[in-house]
Amino acid sequence: MITQSPLEGVRIFDLTRILAGPTCTQLLGDLGADVIKVEKPGVGDDTRTWGPPYVKGPDGQDTNESAYYLSANRNKRSITLDLQTPSGIALAKKLISKCDVLIENFKVGGLSKLGLGYEDIKQEFPTLVYCSVTGFGQTGPYASRAGYDFLAQGLGGIMSITGDPDGEPMKVGVGIADVMTGMYASTAILAALRHKDATGEGQHIDTCLLDTQVSWLINEGTNYLVSGKIPKKLGNEHPNIVPYKVFATSDGHVILAVGNDRQFQDWCTAAGAHDLKNNPLYATNPLRIANRETLYQAMPSFMENKTTEEWLVELGELKVPCSPVNNIKQVFDDHHVQHRGMRIEMDHHAAGSGKVPLIGNPVKMSGTPPQYRLAPPTLGQHTEEVLEELLDYNEEQIQSLKDESIV
Repeated sequence: MITQSPLEGVRIFDLTRILAGPTCTQLLGDLGADVIKVEKPGVGDDTRTWGPPYVKGPDGQDTNESAYYLSANRNKRSITLDLQTPSGIALAKKLISKCDVLIENFKVGGLSKLGLGYEDIKQEFPTLVYCSVTGFGQTGPYASRAGYDFLAQGLGGIMSITGDPDGEPMKVGVGIADVMTGMYASTAILAALRHKDATGEGQHIDTCLLDTQVSWLINEGTNYLVSGKIPKKLGNEHPNIVPYKVFATSDGHVILAVGNDRQFQDWCTAAGAHDLKNNPLYATNPLRIANRETLYQAMPSFMENKTTEEWLVELGELKVPCSPVNNIKQVFDDHHVQHRGMRIEMDHHAAGSGKVPLIGNPVKMSGTPPQYRLAPPTLGQHTEEVLEELLDYNEEQIQSLKDESIV
């Protein structure tokens, strides 16, 4: 039996835009938090215009809802609020008083200029969990710089180990520094809420793209710290496991990820590569790493003897890890991906079909699973609702705010 959502009763004042912050608050929204997305009147989140593609309206024409915006903004209520006015700041504080969390991704010091920095409001809201998401953090020589995912990937080292060994430095295909910063921020917020529940104390969380990028250098970063050797680009190869790369087959490509010596022996059997199986140079993973060049020269002739499907079937039966290289259409057509609920649809009043397709939450929980309550909102869709519900404003008060262009 499904109980209430785990974060039901938690309210978030969301001053973020683009991807890192919105990813964080979407995750928390999926788990039941009431996310109040605060946007600039008439403008909104920058990503609303980051298209095409856009959702098609009833007339078949593009709406103002970009696919990029949709990707990180479900389970939120959008309000418009002008923070450049004293009245807007006063209204913001009234709303903050009703919230457990404030998350923002202004440049360092940006909200302090408006009187909404952590040091400005922590005395007034001592239980507030305040999360800042920036490019380079609240401290340090780069703190004042504007932060973008691409810059973090370059400065954080991942581009130096990504791509073909003879090619130019290569970024990851999606904004992974943004996305992972959002994930780290969501974890930190949950920990801070736990602390607040235990002590009644709020705190300031400082997360940034560069720290996140450095953290997920993972084994390659630690390889350098332990050995002093600077990792280099290996293309699709692995620095610590061989064989582990993409191979051409007779009709396409297949990924082979041999994680232990038994798997290598079984691959040799399936391939008919008896000389490789019995060669002492390839008997163990450390030896295969030392002799990767000659092994990788020998393997393609065997891999090209069979189709991708033949390899998938044969190696699957032997429990040798392997996979096709899917394009995005093939990903969402995959029966396992569909079974896992990774493609969802949500009702959306601006869509001509009445629905928008989205990527599902990857977390599965037996008692309190993520729920898809609210489609990504249109700009200011919930302004009146939120002001009535949280502050008990009446129609006349709300209209006055609109007349003054505060909301």
